[in-house]
Amino acid sequence: MNRHLALLRGINVSGHNMIKMEELKALLGQMGFANVRTYIQSGNVFVDSDEAHGATVGFRIKQEIFKKWGYDVPIIVITKDDLEACLKNSPYLKEKDVDTKKLYFTFISKELNENAIHDLKMSQVKPDEAVIDKNRIYIKYDVGAGKTRFDQKYIEKKLNVTATMRNLNTVTKLLEMYDE
Repeated sequence: MNRHLALLRGINVSGHNMIKMEELKALLGQMGFANVRTYIQSGNVFVDSDEAHGATVGFRIKQEIFKKWGYDVPIIVITKDDLEACLKNSPYLKEKDVDTKKLYFTFISKELNENAIHDLKMSQVKPDEAVIDKNRIYIKYDVGAGKTRFDQKYIEKKLNVTATMRNLNTVTKLLEMYDE
């Protein structure tokens, strides 16, 4: 059995794409996923499956959400290694006196090369900062996530990818939950 963490983007945000987590858990259980667990209302879902490929799991979930609710929800499936890499590799976590409330992680639908940072045109979003690490972007906001142009839509447009963001607290909690 393989554990997968599906990050659903854009559900239950500002009254859009509303899905009750109990209904989502029931749907995923009906699909044959085991040990279905969610964390907060913003679309963090653990499932166990015989399927080894996270992308296949994400595609199946996406299809069923569309069938049941009519929402086209982007889904990125990540691993425990992705979560661990966030906490281990983010250069901002190593800074003294960093405001951890301004640290975010963006998960990308494909692996990026190191040159992709140029495509983000960071000079347009200064003083926010970012570092790319394969299929993750580590972000340090100057003011905060709610007060910047450097959001998931900006990243998707500049890099031509699907992306979803989580803050440090959520990533830390998801890592704690991974093996429960």
